[in-house]
Amino acid sequence: MYREIAQELVSFIKNSPTPFHAVESISGILEGEGFQRLKEGAAWDIKPGGRYYVTRNASSILAFKTGTQLENYSFHIAASHSDSPAFKVKENAQIDVKGKYTVLNTEGYGGMICSTWFDRPLSLAGRVIVKEGNSLVTRLLNIDRDLLMIPSLAIHMNREVNEKQSLNKQKDMLPVFSGRKMDADALKTLVADELKVEAERIYGADLYLYNRAEPSVWGAEGEFISSPRLDDLECAYASLQGFLRGENRGSVSVYACFDNEEVGSQTKQGAASTFLCDALTRINTALGKTSEDLSRALASSFMLSCDNAHAVHPNYPEKTDVNNCVYMNEGIVIKSHAGQKYTSDALSIALFKIICEKAGVPVQFFANRSDMNGGSTLGNIAMSQVSVNTVDIGLAQLAMHSSYETAGIKDAAYLIRAAEAFYNSHICETDAGVYEIEK
Repeated sequence: MYREIAQELVSFIKNSPTPFHAVESISGILEGEGFQRLKEGAAWDIKPGGRYYVTRNASSILAFKTGTQLENYSFHIAASHSDSPAFKVKENAQIDVKGKYTVLNTEGYGGMICSTWFDRPLSLAGRVIVKEGNSLVTRLLNIDRDLLMIPSLAIHMNREVNEKQSLNKQKDMLPVFSGRKMDADALKTLVADELKVEAERIYGADLYLYNRAEPSVWGAEGEFISSPRLDDLECAYASLQGFLRGENRGSVSVYACFDNEEVGSQTKQGAASTFLCDALTRINTALGKTSEDLSRALASSFMLSCDNAHAVHPNYPEKTDVNNCVYMNEGIVIKSHAGQKYTSDALSIALFKIICEKAGVPVQFFANRSDMNGGSTLGNIAMSQVSVNTVDIGLAQLAMHSSYETAGIKDAAYLIRAAEAFYNSHICETDAGVYEIEK
């Protein structure tokens, strides 16, 4: 079972080299399950028992299933993110080097480990805006071949490379495109040829480098999986599968996958945007509910903020907390932080622990060392727009923000089971202020 789910995850990741492709992959899965696409710019006709999804910027997606008994309903939400650290190609991309090379001008997106991008086959993917008549049409691009490489500087020219190395993204991280000086529009022509359109019809593009390395299942007992973009496509895929399997007649089940978490989420399609709030409000209105109904629903709603967590590193165990530390293949990680970089609190942790107990899924707990700053995630950011009880969870992994990350082969299956149990449950606040979880 674990290996089968790992292979399905690998296939999803390979088809999702950018957030645009991830949203297309998710959309295809949803449509195969009978979900109807909605548009933000059109009226929403929503019925009890229906299945729907909507996208924003083609890089964030929100899907939902409406129950059939919604007299006292709430929202059950699982949120993840579609983006990963990468290098984005600048508008005027080609740089000539002594008439003998053409390299591409790029800039960093998110906090990547730069050294992991050296000396491996790379290619380009993203979205391209094409003019068709009087319309601008979005086309997805994935140049599915080894196209680029960022070569290391030989140790003979950098004798201190193994002792210390400072990398400059503008100088050290530019990928080689060609072994000669190319025509000024060579990249645009290549993109046009891939899309089978005329180059002059291309009016814009968001293109990113991606690692071409094949995912791998490895270890003495095949217990590890390594792949590009595990953070956070592993959670995006596993929570989606749990969402599809779960069912609750008394709630609205919501799946959200936001773009731009790696750069702070402060965009029109990020977790800090109005996307989630807009969707929940419109669902409530389309179901014939009042603003009072919406406030009551949100008070009993619950969200899983799903983003991967740092496993103990075998070579650096001192980098993690002495006993709030986690390991791959040992269960879903519940993340806490006194300064609320993670939204988990006693109530949300307790509710999630009960859900996992029902699903037979192990949990473990993560907190940063008190003398080290850790990362943050989308849960508390999303709460600036819509306030619901939330627990921050994730799956343990190594080498977070490397171009090739490592996780445990069992953990995606654990999240699928827990997410299914979550969507099967009905969480409600009683008149006595007590929270109950009903199957």
